[in-house]
Amino acid sequence: MTKPAPFENLVEHLLNESHQTELIWQISLLVICALLGWGLMRLLTLYFARTHADWRIGQAALKRLGLPLIGLALVVLGRSILQQWHEVHLLNIVVPLLGALVLVRLLVYMLRYAFNNSEALKVWERYIAWTIWLGFVMHVTGVLPRIQFALDAVAFESGSHHFSLLLLIKALTVIVIAIIAALWLAQFAEARLMRITSLDLSLRLALIKTVRTLLLIVGVLVALPAAGIDVTVLSVFGGALGVGLGFGLQKVASNYVSGFIILLDRSIRPGDMVTVDNRYGEVSQLNTRYTLLRAQDGTEIIIPNETLITSTVVNHSFTKRDVRLSLPVQVSYASDLELAFNIMKTAALNHDRVLKTDTTMPRVIITAFADNGINLELIVWISDPEEGQANLRSDLFLSIWQAFKTSGIEIPYPRRDIQILNNENKL
Repeated sequence: MTKPAPFENLVEHLLNESHQTELIWQISLLVICALLGWGLMRLLTLYFARTHADWRIGQAALKRLGLPLIGLALVVLGRSILQQWHEVHLLNIVVPLLGALVLVRLLVYMLRYAFNNSEALKVWERYIAWTIWLGFVMHVTGVLPRIQFALDAVAFESGSHHFSLLLLIKALTVIVIAIIAALWLAQFAEARLMRITSLDLSLRLALIKTVRTLLLIVGVLVALPAAGIDVTVLSVFGGALGVGLGFGLQKVASNYVSGFIILLDRSIRPGDMVTVDNRYGEVSQLNTRYTLLRAQDGTEIIIPNETLITSTVVNHSFTKRDVRLSLPVQVSYASDLELAFNIMKTAALNHDRVLKTDTTMPRVIITAFADNGINLELIVWISDPEEGQANLRSDLFLSIWQAFKTSGIEIPYPRRDIQILNNENKL
């Protein structure tokens, strides 16, 4: 076990050992660094506005991190020069102060970019900020080394490996930072890949999921050695994970693999209108574990990806988005069929959503001679099934009904004609 770190209070050094001349030199250096930082920030802002106007990520990062990061670099450089002749206790406090400010802004920026400014992040942003500022206060007051020694004292040995509470906290901190950085890089890669319109959308989504998965794995593998944990120790955990995948997590792994297969073979794409297990709707999201289907009534259906691989899926817009609709209408036997045909066809032609090309022209056919009337069917084609079918049916039925009333065409209802035969029995 290491010896306790000496109690080094930076504030006490500043009050006890700094002379007036040394303070003047340090304050002057801080003023110069502030002016230089402000000037460099202005130049960089103008440069990005002229040459990289569409690079929103760089501009957002520069706006949030530019000034404190430039100021930190200038103060560190100035401190290394000034400490050759004077004590720099004030600069020793300013440097971790600026470092804490840069770290807070960097983590908050990466979280907001990785999670798209989610409302739930605001609470975590406050926790992160308070943790970093508390660490800064403990550092400048000299309490932090003592706390680190106390945490390191809570430990146990496993062979040649030393495990302590301090090591656990460091490992968790480094892993969380690595995951946030990996998610930030994945979001950056996603924004770049989505701009490549020459690639198919499903292929872009598959590349995005692959890049995100690889970045998370690499981030964790890099973070563990950085925290002082030997990766070979995790070999036992890897074996247990393999057994878990073989039994309890088999379905989860199958859904992930199925998700990549769907993205690569492009059989289902975002925006497709599909029917799965008698559920009809638009594919709004393709995730690695599940697919989100938005029904016509606004409800969202979560379908495991394995279901899309193992069951029959009706894709209404796989090669073409054109969808045929059939509207049954019955007229009485006394009606003028030619007039009924014209009315139904005109109602379809007057609707904006109905296609009117040579192969998709609206038409009316007779389907049967029923008990109460003649069954007709209006066949129309649309190219925007995601806009709904019920509203289109309602509009066409209303137009046909109004035109039938005006033209005197009757829509029959079930009825029976009864004849009473009055036959007298003759003796």
